[in-house]
Amino acid sequence: MPIEIKQMNTFGHLFRITTWGESHGAAIGVVVDGCPPQIDLDVPAVQYELDRRRPGQSHLTTPRQEGDVVEILSGVFEGKTLGTPISMLVWNKDARPSAYEHLKDLYRPSHADFTYQQKYGIRHWHGGGRASARETIGRVAGGAIAKQILRERCETETLAYVKQIHTLEASVDTDTVTLDEIEASPVRCPDPIVSPKMAERIDQARRDQDSLGGIIESVCRNVPVGLGEPVFDKLKADLAKAMMSLPATMGFQIGSGFGGITMTGSEHNDEFYNESGRIRTRTNNSGGTQGGISNGEDIVFQVVFKPTATIGKPQQTVDMDGNEVTLEASGRHDPCVLVRAPAIVEAMAALVLTDHLLRHRSKS
Repeated sequence: MPIEIKQMNTFGHLFRITTWGESHGAAIGVVVDGCPPQIDLDVPAVQYELDRRRPGQSHLTTPRQEGDVVEILSGVFEGKTLGTPISMLVWNKDARPSAYEHLKDLYRPSHADFTYQQKYGIRHWHGGGRASARETIGRVAGGAIAKQILRERCETETLAYVKQIHTLEASVDTDTVTLDEIEASPVRCPDPIVSPKMAERIDQARRDQDSLGGIIESVCRNVPVGLGEPVFDKLKADLAKAMMSLPATMGFQIGSGFGGITMTGSEHNDEFYNESGRIRTRTNNSGGTQGGISNGEDIVFQVVFKPTATIGKPQQTVDMDGNEVTLEASGRHDPCVLVRAPAIVEAMAALVLTDHLLRHRSKS
């Protein structure tokens, strides 16, 4: 019997996206399959999410100038989804493949150059190809549709913001934080005290030809009870996979996360109570899931992003023949990827929740 292998560029089960394209190729895009019919598709809302992710937003991001204007090629008629595959693309307008000519035979530290070469025997060395964060355009476009489904079907909201950059940590109330507060900050940190300090820290790293990492925190509100499967497809497991599939991610925790080890069971357990006929928990150390299934509380999780791998400082590496060389990378890159990451994290959360929503409702 032949072995069935899932397409490696596809994410999801009933609600699926397949992304395609390379960083410095002609275009980047996504095919969304499994979208229910007769959804009033808000195209400006899709473009808004892409604008939050696009490069060139400020001096704190890569100077690559891309409008990232979305084109919808199929699956929509007279403003409504047809239930057929939705194909969307964004043309690469400011690609500069020649800027990477000096890197084609080198393995950049902490990039995917070496592993791609070893796995496939060939790699797209123009900006990293599929390993580039530009691939996430397709995720954000697909996630924007997922957000609209969640909003229409159950008023679910996914938000993400910068919680920490380097050693600077923000104080944010997950119960009350709003999108307007997040977007009012140049670094998408809703803490008005810490946000300008983060901006200065990022700008200093840029001037030093270095980079910084940090933590994105996300809260998903009004999530229906019952999403997720009890064993391998736990909701938290699929969220972890979604987040760890993003470029530059190094860690994931939900609810109390690693901090839970400092608590006893009596401190950590989320006690139930009845709130006017609705079963609630007094605390939310579980992060909105129990036994792999959503319990109706806010889903709260954090994602760790490493410092941007491309920096201007000299680094030691080897070429494809194993010769040791000194690399002084040039080109356009983010001194800190977190500024543009909230839209990507929100999109992946929305994709997971929408897929599980459709799977859950298919059982009834």
